[in-house]
Amino acid sequence: MGIEVNGLSRIFHDAKRGEFYAVNNVSFSCKPGEVFGLLGPNGAGKTTTLQMISTLVKPTAGSIKVNGYDSVKDPLAVRKQIGFTSSDTGLYERLTAREILTYFGRLHKFPESELAGRIDALAQKLNMTDFIDTRSHKLSTGMKQKVSLARAMVHDPPILILDEPTSGLDVITSQTVHEIVQELRNQGKCIVFSTHIMNEAEKLCDRIGIIYDGILHAIGPLEELQGLTGQKNLEEIFLNVVQGKASAER
Repeated sequence: MGIEVNGLSRIFHDAKRGEFYAVNNVSFSCKPGEVFGLLGPNGAGKTTTLQMISTLVKPTAGSIKVNGYDSVKDPLAVRKQIGFTSSDTGLYERLTAREILTYFGRLHKFPESELAGRIDALAQKLNMTDFIDTRSHKLSTGMKQKVSLARAMVHDPPILILDEPTSGLDVITSQTVHEIVQELRNQGKCIVFSTHIMNEAEKLCDRIGIIYDGILHAIGPLEELQGLTGQKNLEEIFLNVVQGKASAER
């Protein structure tokens, strides 16, 4: 079933700005075996959107269905369906990578008899074997991001929410993340992948939604966006869409 987002909005209050829309009437879907890219600059509403899908933030309006479960009415069921990671790894500094993965595997009730093998397989896949038993506070940014990604995958969820997972990573580590995302898609996972890196979205995403100022301005496969704008590469497409909307509002 995947993810269905309809009319999603979130209003925040700021002392200087008053009430403002962080996300404004956003709708999209993502099916199993698909990578849906949410493309936009920092502050566009990507993270807030993904936090609402992940039940971390309640929407002001609209609905979210995750494998048929309502994110507001049944958040616990939604959390069982997803793995979530972001550029802010939020690891427990005193625990080793293995201890973190063991904790989250048990939290998600992954079969205990299979958990150690699952962790070893993820460590191998993500090139984490050299630091799997190192405490988190001693890990580099790239190492922490690998642990964060493994944490999202440890219980083998059908849906993955990846919020700028390559932010701050070097080229080699980013390539590892890309390969894993492509492999997970081939396994039939439903993946929502937010980024502000144009070539990353071009490389990984089956469909792309361009979000700016909380509004989803365009959505579709790259070929469809090319036809919509008359531009070839994603950077030109993005600028065409965003600048066109900004001009129309003035």
